[in-house]
Amino acid sequence: MNTTIKEQNGELVALFEGRLDTAAAPQTEKDLAPLANCDGKNIVLDCSALEYISSSGLRLFLSVLKNAKPKGSHVYITGMNNDIRNIFTMTGFTNLFEFR
Repeated sequence: MNTTIKEQNGELVALFEGRLDTAAAPQTEKDLAPLANCDGKNIVLDCSALEYISSSGLRLFLSVLKNAKPKGSHVYITGMNNDIRNIFTMTGFTNLFEFR
């Protein structure tokens, strides 16, 4: 699992590559730490290279959302494949996030 964060067009973009499972979650959580300082900038969680997400990964996405909203930031998810979209639908996460 590889997580890259960059600033692009005034937004913070996190690109996920690989499998975000229980084993990868602790390192991914550390990699996402810079998003805590979003200060009103929107966050884009780019899942175009994400192959799989477990409940641990969903928890990390939810944590990013809970941190960002009080700061006036929006969290967008982009590039989900059908398998990941189905996981979001089954868990009700499609009601929590905004999608591009």
